[in-house]
Amino acid sequence: MESDYTGQRLRMVDCQLRTTDVTSPSVLEAMLSVPREEFVEPAKRPLAYIDEDLIVLPAGRGGQGRYLMEPSPFAKLLQLAEITPSDFVLDVGCCTGYSSAVLSKLATSVVALESDQALADAAAANLSRLGYDNVAVVRGPLQEGYAAEAPYDVIVLGGSVDFVPDALLAQLKDGGRLVAVEGRGNAGRARIYLRTGEAVAARNAFNCAVKPLPGFERTLAFEF
Repeated sequence: MESDYTGQRLRMVDCQLRTTDVTSPSVLEAMLSVPREEFVEPAKRPLAYIDEDLIVLPAGRGGQGRYLMEPSPFAKLLQLAEITPSDFVLDVGCCTGYSSAVLSKLATSVVALESDQALADAAAANLSRLGYDNVAVVRGPLQEGYAAEAPYDVIVLGGSVDFVPDALLAQLKDGGRLVAVEGRGNAGRARIYLRTGEAVAARNAFNCAVKPLPGFERTLAFEF
């Protein structure tokens, strides 16, 4: 097995990102600089740069599994958000902290929100160990966001959702952007929401299939 993670990271950028229309220099540089292998358990490190969603927490006790998003759709979402060095970002569903580490290279500071205690602890440990000191890890329901530090310039959802809750949109600054994948499997579409004053507009950006985040499921209602 190859242990040259720097080489794998370069191939990820050249073969997975550039070939899928990721052209933002800042996103490419951030993805190239963050060691993805450090955010998975040692046994999974040889798989850290595959072009698939990478499981970091198996499903159990009625809950669904959690994943690091596949590199290409993750990078395309960040490019869509047009994050600037002065932006304050909320990372919803940070898992083990990889997404927050990448965001920390693009923005001035990041709030990393995680609902699972074990993942939140892992994210905090990983980010501290690797020196990403402009990220604060917090724990709470993902669908509620983190109003205590709102408003945000950018909100990124780290998995697919059935819908974007109003509670998250309300935490955007004027001019703020939220990027998410709505819909499951091949029906997924990356969308960007933009707040202008009290109004929020959304548009579809590209097709996208990624693993879901917990807490964003639509409740089915009976019709008579």
